[in-house]
Amino acid sequence: MDDTTPATMLADRALLRLSGDDVRGFLQGLLTNDVGGALPVWAALLTPQGKALFDMIVWADGDDVLLDVEREQAGAIARRLTMYRLRRAITIAPEDALAVHWSPDLRRGAPDPRLTDLGARWLAAPGPTTAEWRAHRLSLGVAEGVAELGSGETLWLEANARELHGVSFTKGCYVGQENTARMHHRDKVRRRLVVAPIDASDARSRTVHEDLAVMVTPRRVDALGDALVPGWLAAALAPEEATASVEPLSRP
Repeated sequence: MDDTTPATMLADRALLRLSGDDVRGFLQGLLTNDVGGALPVWAALLTPQGKALFDMIVWADGDDVLLDVEREQAGAIARRLTMYRLRRAITIAPEDALAVHWSPDLRRGAPDPRLTDLGARWLAAPGPTTAEWRAHRLSLGVAEGVAELGSGETLWLEANARELHGVSFTKGCYVGQENTARMHHRDKVRRRLVVAPIDASDARSRTVHEDLAVMVTPRRVDALGDALVPGWLAAALAPEEATASVEPLSRP
């Protein structure tokens, strides 16, 4: 590694390695997405009511599974999974030899499973860190992590999980599946988690990114106001609220 090594590592991400007896089967009954097929996928652990606790990207590594998680929440996620593990012969441990890397250039790694425009991710040895990811992600209207999604506060479909490929409606049961499936089939997603210019009067905002002059906040689909509505979200909202007045957010 030298001064020409690209800065691609995401310092706020960590990896948990799950190994042992039928790891994929274990996660299949917990996470919102289908982890029995091709990986990576974006998924979440939910409350029984279908609200997001932790989101993650799930990777395969031979028979093991690697969870690409928020670094600050890695310990809490490991404890949550250990609670569900019961007597299964599964090991859940930090994977410090690898790190999560990102680039807007799709010629390296795998496209982000949420949205191709987010760029590419891959797992490799730690290296120089990039500071560009957060602004890039928010400019595309994508929220992640406990600070933005909340912990047990936001229904998973209100976090745009359907549009960002974070849920399977065919895989079978998982924690929070009943309410999530009901919302999907009844098409009753009345609020959306959006990125918008900072508004000090918005008491519901999840988090404020002052350096980017934006916040992440839940809003009713018929009252999005000045929220950023990128193409992927506009397509989903069109049949829900054709008359909503939406003003695009200029990127700071």
